[in-house]
Amino acid sequence: METQNIWNNFSDELYFFILKKVKNKEVTNDVFQNTFLKIHTNLPKLKKEEKVKAWVFQIARNEIYNHFNKESSDATKLDAIKDIDLQQYEQICCFDNFINDLPEIYKQVIELIYLQGKKQKDVAQALDISLENVKARVKRAKGILKNKFNQCCKFELDKNGKLIGESNCAICKV
Repeated sequence: METQNIWNNFSDELYFFILKKVKNKEVTNDVFQNTFLKIHTNLPKLKKEEKVKAWVFQIARNEIYNHFNKESSDATKLDAIKDIDLQQYEQICCFDNFINDLPEIYKQVIELIYLQGKKQKDVAQALDISLENVKARVKRAKGILKNKFNQCCKFELDKNGKLIGESNCAICKV
């Protein structure tokens, strides 16, 4: 059995199998490519040619698992980065005050998304509002927060969107 024969016999079915599992064309292409790379590399280890289909699909399942396992690991790293960012903002004098002063509809979405780390679509479902409404509230809340930081604390956003400057506000000196 050669890789070309496996390609001719199973490539379409295998591609759609992967697509059904990962539900993303770009990821499917990566997993599909990795699967065929492993098939080609490990083809000499195949002992029974009559079991080639099961073998090919098992390699695909393993690659799908590897993708989701890596994605989960990346999410853990992202959570650690979010914790670091939150710690940096906690050092800013008025951060909590400004969030607490937001109107309740804006405060809710900011807390759920940025402080609890929930996805916008999950917040929309939890609050029983549309995703577009969540996005609009986030945008308005960010505008309000930005204005408060500019007026009170003299903080600004750098080119990367991070707060820079020094605390210079009456609230902190109270």
